[in-house]
This record gives sequence, structure tokens and C-alpha cells, in this order.
Amino acid sequence: MKVRRFILLAGLLVPLLAAAEPRTCLVVGVSDGDTLTARCGTVGNYEQIKVRFNGIDAPEKKQPFGERAKQALSDLVYMKEAALDCPKTDRYGRSVCRVMVAPASAPSGPKTLDAGLAMITVGMAWWYRTYAREQTPQERGQYEFAETEARAKRAGLWIDAAPVPPWDWRKERHSRLQRAG
Repeated sequence: MKVRRFILLAGLLVPLLAAAEPRTCLVVGVSDGDTLTARCGTVGNYEQIKVRFNGIDAPEKKQPFGERAKQALSDLVYMKEAALDCPKTDRYGRSVCRVMVAPASAPSGPKTLDAGLAMITVGMAWWYRTYAREQTPQERGQYEFAETEARAKRAGLWIDAAPVPPWDWRKERHSRLQRAG
């Protein structure tokens, strides 16, 4: 009976473990500073997915630094292979992922650069604390530290005296649209 339970349990764990493996995909588009399109699979047999970065929120395109954030993300990931670790899907159907790429210093090397963390480090995104519980304690520490350092160095969007976080900008824009309509 114990062997049977173990086999049953092993049968349930294997698919779970397989799903936890990051997928290697080609980044074929960048929508803004925290969203990209990736092609996963082989030529002729691939799936295209929309990816929202886990743990960051970048300025919207019409916000100050929005276009610069999009360009910064493009410089990091566009037309590169990325390892996507996607534990969930958001309400818009996008895969919410940690995105790892090879660093520019070793483009053919292993995918060791966390692109979301890099966006925070250069001051092109905020650490999205609302979703911090979805990160490991190590990731939370790294993201918080990177944002603190970017602020202190006045990197990227932190050059503004009071940059407006995208979640506040979206809320204000939504309120304005409701008042107008």
C-alpha cells in the first residue's frame, strides 16, 4: 500500500516539477518597460505569449520616462533568448514571469541577468511591492536594495523630484476618464 501511494504521489509530482522549469523563448517584441512578447517552441511549432514582468512596474508609455523604459527593456531583451519562469497568469491573460537573459558582457553565456532587477537598477522601473509576496525573500531583498540604490544615485526616473508611480498614474487617469464620461 505504501509503495502504491508513493507511485501515485510521484506521478503527481513529476508534472509539477516539470512545470516549475523555466521555458527558453525568443523575445520578439517589447510593449513597454515591463511587458514583452516571446515566442516559445520550435520553428513551425511555437506559441507566442505575452509576458508581464513579476516584481516590477515601469512607467506607462505616456508617462515621463515611459518611452525610455521601453527602450531600456528593448536593449536588455529584444531578439534574445530568455528563460521565463512564469508561476501565474494575470487578469489580462499575460504570463507573469521572472525573465532571465545572458548579460551583454557574455551574450552567448548562461542566462544569469534578471531583466526586471536590471530595470530597477538603472532607474527605469519601481519594485512593485504590492506583489512582493510572490517573490522569494532573496528577490525581495535584491529588488528593494536596487530601488534604494537607484533613488540614491538619482538614476533614470529618480532624477525627477517626485516621480509618479505607474499604479498611481493609472488610478488618476482612470478617475479622470470616469469624471469626463
